Amino acid sequence: MPRFLTMIRLEENTVNAEDRDEGFDERMGALYEEITKAGVMLDTGGLLPTAEGTRLTWSGGKIDYTDGPFTETKEVIAGYSISQCKDKAEALEWTRRFLEVHPAGWTITAEVREIEEG
Repeated sequence: MPRFLTMIRLEENTVNAEDRDEGFDERMGALYEEITKAGVMLDTGGLLPTAEGTRLTWSGGKIDYTDGPFTETKEVIAGYSISQCKDKAEALEWTRRFLEVHPAGWTITAEVREIEEG
């Protein structure tokens, strides 16, 4: 069965955890429980702010290091999941349901990509 990486992107400075509506944690917990019981979720996690990250760039035969925050970046990867689904349609359905749990005022983008095997 194929595995999929879902990257959750958002504008780091516009989404505030305190803006979550009442019931958000319960909705998210119920979805995580359902996707785990379905045997689909392999791993998931949120990422710390870019201010705590470092980018490494390979260019011209050298490595350059840039400490965050990365102000030139509009959207950042805020979280990820790795799921094992029967096909891309199933991965997209779980991702749609994940996005719909969030407050309507938030703008979140999810990128779903199949993991190349072998």
